[in-house]
This record gives sequence, structure tokens and C-alpha cells, in this order.
Amino acid sequence: MSEPHAIEFTGAEGNRLAADIWDGRGHPVLFFHGGGQTRRAWDATARRVAAAGMRAITVDQRGHGESEWVKSGNYTFADFAEDVAAVVRQTAEKFHTAPSAVGASLGGLSSLAAEVRHGPLLDSLVLVDITPRMDPDGVAKVQGFMGARMEEGFATLEEAAAAIASYLPHRKRPTSLDGLRKNLRHSEDGRYRWHWDPGFMTSQRNINLGARELMEELMAGLPKLHLPVLLVRGMQSELVHEAYAREFVQLAPSASYVDVGGAGHMVAGDKNDIFCGAILDFLTDREAA
Repeated sequence: MSEPHAIEFTGAEGNRLAADIWDGRGHPVLFFHGGGQTRRAWDATARRVAAAGMRAITVDQRGHGESEWVKSGNYTFADFAEDVAAVVRQTAEKFHTAPSAVGASLGGLSSLAAEVRHGPLLDSLVLVDITPRMDPDGVAKVQGFMGARMEEGFATLEEAAAAIASYLPHRKRPTSLDGLRKNLRHSEDGRYRWHWDPGFMTSQRNINLGARELMEELMAGLPKLHLPVLLVRGMQSELVHEAYAREFVQLAPSASYVDVGGAGHMVAGDKNDIFCGAILDFLTDREAA
């Protein structure tokens, strides 16, 4: 299969969204990363999805990776959801079919909110270790890690790798830092900083503004969510307890879930082979239907 090529989408505010397409010529599948990540988090997964005959499209969400930092500072979940809705519509227009979406954490909630508020948009949805009900201590842990070195950054890639290893002690440390390099920007002062706009956490309309109200809206909307949904949960997840997963599939009429042993919140990075197997089973079943 050929290597991916870069494409672009236009977000809800006219903001530029960078993306890659891994073109297996079949059903389009959009991938939306978690907060603080970039589309590069999906590279291994996208390659396998495309090899299975689908079009895997990985998107840098607003303020992340190579996508535009929005001057408005609009970084609430609702703002991300409007971008997802715009990307889904542009994809459907280009390929003449409703795409599927795979969303991790922020990307999953944004996709779910887009469907609840503007659906039907998607053919199917995969939520990666996220539901509208989350453990508040887990949320605080994730945001604490993101904010800890947000301004200061790191002197070297090795220093950044050590910080990640301390945060994710269960994950085997990579032998190469090439993957990490893609998630950092080398600033003019020579330091490495995360590849996202600090306004994501510090602007007046940051990611926490209105979050509780939106989660309540999404919980209330689950019984009306009739598209097929797969929830992939890390068994060691600090955000999604098993009880939350069971509640989700009880409320959403066409939802199911699988647990991935040995994985925490970063399921795709922790156990990518198992994760890919689960979502490929789901997506190929949809394509055959």
C-alpha cells in the first residue's frame, strides 16, 4: 500500500485542519485524536485499516499538530464537535457516503457530540476509552500531566521521554524517539514543547468551559443514538470504569464494548495490535452489511 498523502479540511470557523489519507479505496474512516495528541498517534492503526481496504483519514484537531491555532481561543468540547461535524460533511460530499469515525478521548467526545447534536452524520462510531461519564480524578491526572510542562517545555527529547515514562509506567519505553519528535515542536529558544496551543487549557473558552453541561446533554441523548457504536475500553483505564462502560451500552441502543487487557487510557498506544483487531472486526462488519 502507498504511503499517506496530506490533505486539508475547513473547520467550523474557517480554520485550517491538517490531515493525512491512507487510501485503501474503500469506506472512509475518520480518526480524531485525544487532547494533547496529533494525528500521528493513529499512524500504525491507519496503515492497518487502509490495508484492509478502507480509506483511513487522520485529522489534527484545532490547535493541535499542524492544524491552525484558532485566534478566537474557542477550545471547548462544543467547538471541537463543530469541527468534527464540518469534517464529516466534507468527507461525505467527497466520497458520496457517510463515513465512520474513530475518536480517542477528546476526539471521541467531539464525534459523539457532533452526532448527537447534528446527526445523522456518521455510518458508525468507535469510542476509544471515553464515555460522557468519566472519573474526575482520572481527568485531573490527564490534565495535570498536560499542563505540568506546558510553558516550560523540555531541554531534550530524552527529557520529554522520561516524563512520559513516569506518567505511563506500564508502557514499554520505545527504543527510538522519532515518534515522540512528531508530537513536539522545536521552539525558537531551543526547547521542545507539546504540539498544541496552550490556549486549549488557558483561554477563556478552554476545554473545561461548559464540559459538565455537555456531558449531561450527551448522556441524555444516548437513548436516541441509533447508529452502531463500539466502545473500546482499556482495562486499566483511569477515566472509564467498567460500570461506566456497562451504563453506556445499556443506554445507547446499538452500542457494544470490548475491554483491552494491559491497556490504560491510551489504548491504541498501549496495545495497538489488539486494538486494531477489535476495530477492524467492527468496521469490516459494517462494510459488509
